[in-house]
Amino acid sequence: MSGAPLPEEAAPAGPAPRQHHRPAPHSAPQALPLDLADLITSRDTRIVVCCGAGGVGKTTTSAALALAAAEAGRSVVVLTIDPARRLAQSLGLVELDNEPRRVDVPGAPGELHAMMLDMKRTFDDIVVAHSTPERAEQILENPFYVALSSSFAGTQEYMAMEKLGQLRASEQWDLIIVDTPPSRSALDFLDAPNRMSRFLDGTMIRLLTAPARAGGRAGMRFVSAGFLVFSRIISKVLGGQLLRDISAFVSALDTMFGGFRERATATYELLRRPGTWFLVVATPEPDALREASYFVDRLSAEEMPLAGLVLNRTHPPATTALSATRADGAAEEVLEAGGEGAELAAGALRVHAERMTLAAREQRLADRFTSAHPEVAVRTVPAAAGDVHDLDGLRVMADALTGPDGDTPTGVPRTRVLPARRS
Repeated sequence: MSGAPLPEEAAPAGPAPRQHHRPAPHSAPQALPLDLADLITSRDTRIVVCCGAGGVGKTTTSAALALAAAEAGRSVVVLTIDPARRLAQSLGLVELDNEPRRVDVPGAPGELHAMMLDMKRTFDDIVVAHSTPERAEQILENPFYVALSSSFAGTQEYMAMEKLGQLRASEQWDLIIVDTPPSRSALDFLDAPNRMSRFLDGTMIRLLTAPARAGGRAGMRFVSAGFLVFSRIISKVLGGQLLRDISAFVSALDTMFGGFRERATATYELLRRPGTWFLVVATPEPDALREASYFVDRLSAEEMPLAGLVLNRTHPPATTALSATRADGAAEEVLEAGGEGAELAAGALRVHAERMTLAAREQRLADRFTSAHPEVAVRTVPAAAGDVHDLDGLRVMADALTGPDGDTPTGVPRTRVLPARRS
């Protein structure tokens, strides 16, 4: 026998040598594809609500989807709350008002109507529809009502919900697209119906108007001395005339309180019903995506149907074959070599490097959102070369919103700005 030791005997005593492994490349989170073409052409879809922070392109997104739906044969109305009147200009109209206006879309098998919310006129219509002529006149001429219907916080959001309920009840359109009010809080639109109802039926309003509701001077005998002291203080703070205006307003509107609550509840349930979809719109910026994340969380908590996220105004490069680092290096080499057109070529390479750097930043932000919300489908939309101001511009955006997922100049799926990193 040979004297060769066994493997156990040959192994040296002590800890095993440390091995160094290169970490595997990070695998980018894969967002689900968002099929907006199927969403707007499906006859099961009756309402699409576009929401998100202000300045992210909700109005243009809403109009582009409405145009695509009309050209796909649907009868659609788009409701905007954008006071800048950009929607009217892009649709070729001089102006929009509180009633839907027909938009001429040559060759479209469907119909497109558009309107811009007039919150005071909508509030006035509610008052007229749900009270007697005499009581409606009292309410419409009340100074407190005039202020409430024109500028009170939350009125615009509530009236958008009211108008949505009216449009849906008319059954005139088989698709309604709503461009929600721009708001700092992602929760304003969902909270609006109940907020208005709570205000009109609030404890403070009832307390301030208790003497009037008790029956004038005769009723004052039943009001406590403590309340009279409180009333005198409030009268000094608010002013006697304002207190009387509030009292007269609530007294005239008293019979409508139940109607406000019922319509708020009905519209809220309409938003949860099959056939309604919420579409969150954001830009690849931290604040906008943070707002979108709040919206997604709230919609999930309220069990509202979420279609997905439109990541608007992205900046995909013309090609993804050349990295930013390589482009910068090539620009230096071209300048060192000199020759005719060297500066122009180097400038083009540096522009590409800047575009790649920007796209990588946008993709990191998108990946962060997808990591936090892997269940949310995403559609990226490139930034337009200029403002969208006509139907042709809307069609370009509609194509970006509804085109096939992989039909892009670089072949990158529309769920992303840059190709996915693979492990």
